[in-house]
Amino acid sequence: MADRTSRVSVKRKEKKAENKTNDEKEKEKTKCGKKLEKVAKKPETTSEPGVMDEDKRNGEATGAAAVPVKKNDGTGEFEPIELPPFEIVTGEQMSPFYFKFQFRNVEYSSGRNKTLLCYRVDTPGGSTEPLKGYLEDEHATAHAEEAFFQQVLPDSSPSQEYDVTWYVTSSPCVACAAKVANILRQRKKLRLCVFCSRLFESEEPAIVEGLKALANAGCKLRMMKPSDFEHVWETYVEKEDQSFTPWEDCKENYDYYMEKLADILK
Repeated sequence: MADRTSRVSVKRKEKKAENKTNDEKEKEKTKCGKKLEKVAKKPETTSEPGVMDEDKRNGEATGAAAVPVKKNDGTGEFEPIELPPFEIVTGEQMSPFYFKFQFRNVEYSSGRNKTLLCYRVDTPGGSTEPLKGYLEDEHATAHAEEAFFQQVLPDSSPSQEYDVTWYVTSSPCVACAAKVANILRQRKKLRLCVFCSRLFESEEPAIVEGLKALANAGCKLRMMKPSDFEHVWETYVEKEDQSFTPWEDCKENYDYYMEKLADILK
């Protein structure tokens, strides 16, 4: 009797297990069916040839750069976000780190992707205090040379005399050289002297022609010698109690750049 009861119990368990297996199979079929249906219903996205590339080149008609950022939805896909445009930074004095890194007159300026421009504006007769300060850019909006005339001398009268001195980390690019030369031709009483730490792409023919045109418009182009670096340090750097010590090859690099500039302007 006990044997019979035991066999019945085993049969019931086997049947229950079989039913459970069948249920799981049905659920799996249903699940797979839904997946297939979902894939079948997913719309295809097509675009005309070149449209995608055009959107990438134009940043999808936005004025700021788009940077891919990973989504948080677990798909591993990326979506672009907009970055704000860089702005011109102005001030009276810069940090010692900025000066030592950005103004160093090395031959290969790796990592130095901005222009720092220290300026002094004097009016004849000394009737007003000279304007002094500095500008820096990120080569994304207006360059520092153009920003000077937009922010420091935006509406100066053509009849007003100015003596302007710049100390810049590198010589102007082609576009800035052309713009500054044009301003000097229009404002005959504006005298500009530019001291450069380095020459920007001075092997490029367009750069050479731009510097020549700038000189022909009346701009005095000079390379910064050790005493000029010391002057910038004393005038435009938040140095506190630190003193300026020229780097080891400061004079040697000045001689190198001075010779190159002389060859350009001869």
